[in-house]
Amino acid sequence: MPEPMDERGVREVKSAARTVELLELLAARGDRPARLQELADELRVPRSSMYALLQTLIRRGWVRTDVTGSLYGIGIHALLTGTSYLDTDPRVRAARPYLDEASQALGETLHLGRLDGWDVAYLATRESHEYLRTISRVGRRLPAHVGALGKALLAERPDDVLPEGPYVAATPNTHTDRTSLTADLAATRARGYSVDREEGVLGIVGFGFALRYDAPAQDAISCSVPVVRLTAAHEDRIVAVMRETRAKIEAAPLTKAGSPNWR
Repeated sequence: MPEPMDERGVREVKSAARTVELLELLAARGDRPARLQELADELRVPRSSMYALLQTLIRRGWVRTDVTGSLYGIGIHALLTGTSYLDTDPRVRAARPYLDEASQALGETLHLGRLDGWDVAYLATRESHEYLRTISRVGRRLPAHVGALGKALLAERPDDVLPEGPYVAATPNTHTDRTSLTADLAATRARGYSVDREEGVLGIVGFGFALRYDAPAQDAISCSVPVVRLTAAHEDRIVAVMRETRAKIEAAPLTKAGSPNWR
């Protein structure tokens, strides 16, 4: 079967695609290391070819193995490359001081995320000293329908592009069907921001605001607060500060002249 081509007629490099698929699979497994046969079966690659690929990536630091040489996980070079992405992204760099400012004003946890397919990748987090949410660490991906960041970004798109569902439930409050989700997105558009009421994590409410320097928006910011601390007055304060923060980030100049306009 011929390799797939992109819209410019450029053929995919099969060996490069296989390497990326392997790294993504290992990253998705998190703290569950994989055995050689598992990886070969999952990616439908001959065992000998998978072994050779793994050994190449181990030597280059992209994959690690245990002392027995039988278990495989993502390597440290994945972290180094990801850190470089964050350090060189002009939007992340421009948003950081305003996230710091809002975090100090509210005393709550703030996030910056970017839509990646139908997931949201966390690009920056400012944690509250009152509680820790390890689920929201930088580099984590969550389904867009689950939380405030994702719903703020989905609301910037027409409903007919949404996946059919059913959607995975993170809590009993998660929207798991398209009808429920589209009703929530309509309410998000009407109020101008999304609300996640214990849909991603029980006990946590989130407020999400799309950053409209792209159309449709690719990035969003959110504020998360424990239910036990959320009064009506505090909610009003969060919304006011986050709206102001959104406006500042959208208006922030990108610091380096001549920087690439990344797709």
